[in-house]
Amino acid sequence: MFTGIIEELGEITSVTPTGDGARMRLHAPLAVSDAARGDSIAVSGVCLTVVDQDTDGFTADVMKQTLDMSTLAAASAGRRVNLERATATGGRLGGHIVQGHIDGTGHVLEVRPGDRWCVLRVSLPRDLAPLVVDKGSIAVDGVSLTVSAASGPGAEPAWFEVSLIPETLTATTLGERVVGDRVNLETDILARHVQRLLAFAPGGGADTEAGAP
Repeated sequence: MFTGIIEELGEITSVTPTGDGARMRLHAPLAVSDAARGDSIAVSGVCLTVVDQDTDGFTADVMKQTLDMSTLAAASAGRRVNLERATATGGRLGGHIVQGHIDGTGHVLEVRPGDRWCVLRVSLPRDLAPLVVDKGSIAVDGVSLTVSAASGPGAEPAWFEVSLIPETLTATTLGERVVGDRVNLETDILARHVQRLLAFAPGGGADTEAGAP
C-alpha cells in the first residue's frame, strides 16, 4: 500500500522487451536505500516488484496487463518518473490509500497556470467518471491529489481538475505535464468498493456484471 506522497523523482535508464512484457531498470537511489528483493515500489503510480537492486537503482519486470493499463507501455530510457516506497506499518498516511493498481489513463486537456500554482484538467474514461467526485481523492501518476472540480454526467469527454501547489509542481513530474500528455489514474478504493456493492444489490445489475445473458 502507498499514500501518494512522492519521495523521489527517478529516471528509467533502460527498457528491455521480454516477450509480451518488459524489464525496466530505474535510477532511484533513495527508493533503494532500504529496499530488498521482492519489495514494492510505486513507479508513477504503478506498483512494481524489485527483482534486483544496488545503491543506484533497481530492476523490475512489467507484465502485459500493466503495460496495457498504464503509461509504462510507452516508457523509454530517460523518462522521469514519480517514486514512492510502500508505506511502513505505523507510518503517517499523508495522502490517501493508494494501491498502485492503475484503473486506466487520461489525457491532459488543459493547463491553467496561476502565480505559483497550476490547475490541470484531465480526461476520464467513461467507466471511471462515477468514481471521481469534487473534493474526493485521486492518484495521478501516483500523486495523491484532491479533486477540485469534476464534470457532470453528460460531459463528453468526462473530466476532472486538480490544483497543484508549488511543492507538487517541483517534487513530481506533474509540473512537466502539457496538453495531450497521458497520465496514470487510480480512483479511490472506497468508491470502487461502493460501486461493486451496489452492482450486487437487488436490481443493481449483478448478473450483467458477471457476464450472464
